[in-house]
This record gives sequence, structure tokens and C-alpha cells, in this order.
Amino acid sequence: MKKIRVGVLCGGRSAEHQVSLQSARNIVDAIDRNRYEVVLIGIDRTGQWHLGDSAEFLLDAHDPKLIALNRLSETVTLAPGAPVDQMATRTTHRPAGNIDVIFPVLHGPFGEDGTVQGLLKLANLPYVGSGVLGSAVSMDKDVMKRLLREAGIATPDFMTYISSDRDKVDFNAVRGRLGMPCFIKPANLGSSVGITKAHDAGEFEAGVREAFRYDRKILVEEYVSGREIECAVLGNARPEASGLGEVRPAHEFYSYEAKYIDEHGAELEIPAALPPELTERIRATAVEAHRVLACEGMSRVDFFLKDDGEVLVNELNTIPGFTRISMFPKLWEVAGVSYGDLIDRLIQLALERFDEEKSLET
Repeated sequence: MKKIRVGVLCGGRSAEHQVSLQSARNIVDAIDRNRYEVVLIGIDRTGQWHLGDSAEFLLDAHDPKLIALNRLSETVTLAPGAPVDQMATRTTHRPAGNIDVIFPVLHGPFGEDGTVQGLLKLANLPYVGSGVLGSAVSMDKDVMKRLLREAGIATPDFMTYISSDRDKVDFNAVRGRLGMPCFIKPANLGSSVGITKAHDAGEFEAGVREAFRYDRKILVEEYVSGREIECAVLGNARPEASGLGEVRPAHEFYSYEAKYIDEHGAELEIPAALPPELTERIRATAVEAHRVLACEGMSRVDFFLKDDGEVLVNELNTIPGFTRISMFPKLWEVAGVSYGDLIDRLIQLALERFDEEKSLET
């Protein structure tokens, strides 16, 4: 049987570059080499695409703080509209071989936000995960929360500011509506990058400056006292929800360090200790949020469970972390889907959607 050639696309220009490299390394280690041939494609911080083999592509691969892309590898370009051999080397312009499906592991802007998905669609390439629309609206926390609210799905209260209105960001107005403490977040970033928790005016002003470092739009969100529950969703037209996991951060909140670097930064309890009826309600809400936001393939839906039993959707990630300490693969592993099988199912979902789209009139 001919192997399916999978391009694992990683790195990227976002602040989550190193997270992406960690996720890609784990996928490459776990993928079934009897079924798939892996082609590593790395995007460096300037946006250049590099082609390399797994032996020398990632530098310091075993250190999450130092992991880096080997920029000495050959640079390639993607040719939208090419019927075959969509990739070519930038120096010689020779074909770099045909790719059957792309597995994007690009967290954050320029990868998880619909930009790469649009390019891959133009290149007539199947790809894992949500399409252009689902990726874009799920990446923008402001738009995501408005769509959830419109669908009747509860989410924490928030206020939105754009960079041209920075002078209108008023601490007293925020405190009057949202109370203290509060969270300040870039609208289009993930992995807790650029997020701060503010308890007073000084921390608030510093948090606003930090969030505007990463995005032209920021959110100020109410602090919700409660448990942090996560659910993984898998599927296209008929998505399925995993069991639930609970995050108990050892830090002030579930920070970047706790998610990807400090193995003791958070305690993950899988399955979460919740009554069956509540578990099913949260799982059903996760699937509904996945559908409302036009997601496909995979998503991880993060919830707050308040002490009074109210369930709030905090956010949805269309390309959740795939590191060995990430919640998404752990949840499916407990559900009986191994890491390798999960990768296989995601690739098959991508190919199924591509075949369906090919049958449509254009």
C-alpha cells in the first residue's frame, strides 16, 4: 500500500512559535510510519518556509525553552493552483515533491487564524483542522464570544478595545462593570501569551500595555471564580466530545509556562470529578460551540464551572497543543484513542472533507 505523504507544518511567525515546534516534534514521533511518510515543513519567524528531515530539522528538540528551527535547511515555496508538486525549492525552483495532506501545527496568528488555511485551499491541498471561517472566528476572542453569546452559550463578560482607542481604556469604567481582579488578553493569540491578571490600577495599566504588544485589539474580561474544565472535540459534520479534564494551576493562572514548560505548573485531573448529568451537559455544550463556530476536525473547548453550577465557555482552540503534557491528546487517550490513532483520525477527517469539497460545483 502506498504511503500517504503528510506535510507537518510548524513554527510560524506568532509568539507561539516554540510551542508549535514542540507539538510538531511529538506528532512526528507518534505518527504511524507504516501508513504515512512525513515531510517536515517549518516556517521561521520571518515567514520563510523550510524543508528538512527530522534528524536535523529541529535544534535542541528535547528542551522546550531552547527548541528552534534549523534555518540552514532548504527554503521552499507553495504554488497555489498547481495541479501536482505544489511545493518548489526557492533556489532552483525544482519541485519538492507532491504532498497528499498538510497537518498544520501552527498556534496563533499566521497559522491558526485562517491565513494558512486559505493558502492551502488555494493550493488545492487537504489539511487537518478547521477551514478558513472556523479558524478565523475562533482565533478572534472578541468575535468568538459574540457568536457564542448570540447562540445562547454563556461566556464571561468582557470589554473590547482597539489600538486607535487606547486613550479610552479606563480603569474605573472596567472596574465598575467587570470588577477586580480581571484578565487582559490580546484578542488574537493563544497559549496564554500576553495575558495578565490585574488586581489594581497599576497592574491594569501594565497589562494593557503588554496585551497591545501582541495585537491591535484586546479584551478585558471578568475574573470567574470556579473550576477550569476542558473538553476535546473530534469530527466534521458529526463531531464527538471526549470526557472532561480539570486543570488545577499551580501558578496564578494557567500560564504559558504551566502549559508547555513546567511539568508541575498544573495538575491535570482526567476524568474530572463531576456528576454524570453535569458532565454530559458540558460535553453537549462543547459540541454545540464547535458547531456554532464552524469548526471541523478538532477543537478544545475550555470552560469555567462556577460554584453555583453555572457553566461558561472561556474559549475554543482550533489547533490545540499536541505536546506530551497537553490536554487534547490526554483526553482522547483516556477515551481509548491513542496518540497515534488520534493523528490518523485527524488526517482521515481532512481527506474526507477534501473529497466532499471536490464534489461541489464551482
